[in-house]
Amino acid sequence: MKRRSDGVGEVQEDVLDTLASVIDRLRGPTEVRAFLEDLCTPAELESMTDRWRVVPLLAQGIPYREIHERTHVSVTTIGRVARTLERGAGGYGQALKRSRAVAAK
Repeated sequence: MKRRSDGVGEVQEDVLDTLASVIDRLRGPTEVRAFLEDLCTPAELESMTDRWRVVPLLAQGIPYREIHERTHVSVTTIGRVARTLERGAGGYGQALKRSRAVAAK
C-alpha cells in the first residue's frame, strides 16, 4: 500500500473503513466480483488472486517451492503472504476459516 507522508493518513484510514463497510454490504459473490472488477485493474486482481491462491496451501504447511510449482506464483509473493499470515492483521486467517466453513456446508 502506498504510504503518504503529507498528513492525510487519518483520512486514508477513514476511507479504508468506508470501503470495508461498502464491501460488507454487497450481497453475494456476484456483486463483490463486479465491484472488484470495477475497482481494480486487471493486474491488481491478478495480484490479489495469486495471494489468495497460496493462503490455503501455506496453511497446510506446503513448502514454498511446491506452492510455486503448483501455482506459478513467485516465491517472493509466497513469502510475503506467509509473513502476513504470521504477523498480519488476521484477515487471511479469518477469511480462510470462513471459506472452510462455507465449503463444509
